[in-house]
Amino acid sequence: MDIIVLEENGAKLVCINGRLDTVTSPELEKAVNPLIEVGGTVIFNCEKMEYISSAGLRVVLSTHKQCAASGGRFIVRNLSSEVKSVFDMTGFSRLLTIE
Repeated sequence: MDIIVLEENGAKLVCINGRLDTVTSPELEKAVNPLIEVGGTVIFNCEKMEYISSAGLRVVLSTHKQCAASGGRFIVRNLSSEVKSVFDMTGFSRLLTIE
C-alpha cells in the first residue's frame, strides 16, 4: 500500500493506493494521526484502494472519531464498488460522509 498526503483547500487529503488490511493499517494510522487538527478536515481518497479489511475499517472509524472529537470533519471519497459494498454491509455508509 502507498499513502500520499496532499493539501486541498486547507484540508489534508490522504490518497490510499492498494490494500488496506492487517499488515498495512498501522502504516495508515501512523500517517494520519498527526494530520488531525482542531477544526480541520481529513479526506481519504480511496480511488485506488483495492481492498479493505476489518483492521482497515478500524482505522477509518478511529479517524472519524478523532476528527469529530476535535471539531473537524472526516470525508471518504471515490470508493470502488467492492469497497463501497463493505462500507454498506458494515453500516459505515450511514455513519460517514462519503463523496
